[in-house]
Amino acid sequence: MSPADAYAHCRRVALGHYENFPVGSLVLPASVRPHVYAVYAFARAADDFADEGTLTAEQRLASLADWRRQLVACPSGNATHPVFVALGHTIRQHALPMELFHDLLDAFELDVRRARHATFDDLLDYSRRSANPVGRLILLLFGHRDPDWHRMADAICTALQLTNFWQDILVDLQKDRIYLPLTEMAAHGYGETDLLAHRYTPAFVALMDSLAQRTAALFEQGRPLCALAPGRLGVELRLIWLGGTTILRALRQMAFNVFERRPTLSLRDKARMAAGALRRTAFSKASPLTTLRMPA
Repeated sequence: MSPADAYAHCRRVALGHYENFPVGSLVLPASVRPHVYAVYAFARAADDFADEGTLTAEQRLASLADWRRQLVACPSGNATHPVFVALGHTIRQHALPMELFHDLLDAFELDVRRARHATFDDLLDYSRRSANPVGRLILLLFGHRDPDWHRMADAICTALQLTNFWQDILVDLQKDRIYLPLTEMAAHGYGETDLLAHRYTPAFVALMDSLAQRTAALFEQGRPLCALAPGRLGVELRLIWLGGTTILRALRQMAFNVFERRPTLSLRDKARMAAGALRRTAFSKASPLTTLRMPA
């Protein structure tokens, strides 16, 4: 298979999935888009191995192990799977570190092996492998290797991952997964049985507010990157940052009652994000995000 055909396959994977907002963005330059599709298609398949269908845990881990073997071999240019034909070409062209892809696979394997996380630090470690590599890869595809930029991207990506956890509590429960740290649940007097019963209590609200404050602080740590990044990359980062912070704000405004509804981005939200993403200088000013409080 030619690289062009392989990239076309990855594009179909990326644009055909419901979570394609960042990867399908037309803001990305045409020269970068195929490489983003290749990275996404690699991660999408691995995520499906870990999550989708009725495979046993052993079968899921075996599929991920095979995916890892193909990853190791793909930079040599001898891949046959379209995802790895495209990804190998992308890795060679941009000199991408292989450990970032291995980190992603480590996270998917962890999802199979562990359905609960004891502490907030455990969630940060999970996000280091599940989310942060994506931000670093995007920067590398644009030629940015500054360590400070990568650390700010890490903060944004971790905040996005955490926001997704808070947004998708019910979705994850259906998969028998809990991403609320168990020690903090216990400290707030909110047990796993309460969560499984969808009990919306003051203890749950206090727990979620504490987690949301730390998530907002991470968004703020990464915020300067949205002003520093030039051109289309900057617009894309601001869109992603605004999308995550809009969901976090919505969670706070609904007092975290995710048992009643799952917050999503409305058309009005997306229009505001599009307008806000064009205002690069606004990201150099103080943000009200970390001081936002729930309605009384």
